[in-house]
Amino acid sequence: MSWTDERVELLKKLWSEGLSASQVAAELGGVTRNAVIGKVHRLGLSGRAKTTTTAPRARRPRTPQTNRPARPNTGTSAPSVGATALKVDSQPQVAPQPKAEKRPEADPVVVPISKRASILTLTENTCKWPIGDPGDTDFHFCGHKSESGSPYCKYHSEIAYNTGADRRRSKKAS
Repeated sequence: MSWTDERVELLKKLWSEGLSASQVAAELGGVTRNAVIGKVHRLGLSGRAKTTTTAPRARRPRTPQTNRPARPNTGTSAPSVGATALKVDSQPQVAPQPKAEKRPEADPVVVPISKRASILTLTENTCKWPIGDPGDTDFHFCGHKSESGSPYCKYHSEIAYNTGADRRRSKKAS
């Protein structure tokens, strides 16, 4: 489909009458809505004229509520007024904390200074567990021998990888 002078004039006329791009495309035939939008943009046509077929909706008058449900007694002397989402509770309720699941005993890794690895000294066989804040001068990697197929040593692998059984156990605890 090519934009002939007649089709462009018809596009301009329909657009100025306030038809939508879909309606203009249907009138022209053989052209998509997006093609009409693109041509309107390239021609630099202003926004469509507002159609007067839709009248503004009238608002319904508000009716005052007379039968409001009674507020529950919160134990405070004065009733709350306004938003109460951030109101301080006079007697906060403490939620029971789930017991922390004890992980299988693994010897914690103590990284001697000689084993500490920097990003430049990491190899395929060294544990790549980061220790500390990367912005600190003391930041380093574990550096112990990693297990085959894992970037971490045995201890850090247990921390990094949860099995399905671990996830199910922690779900039941909460």
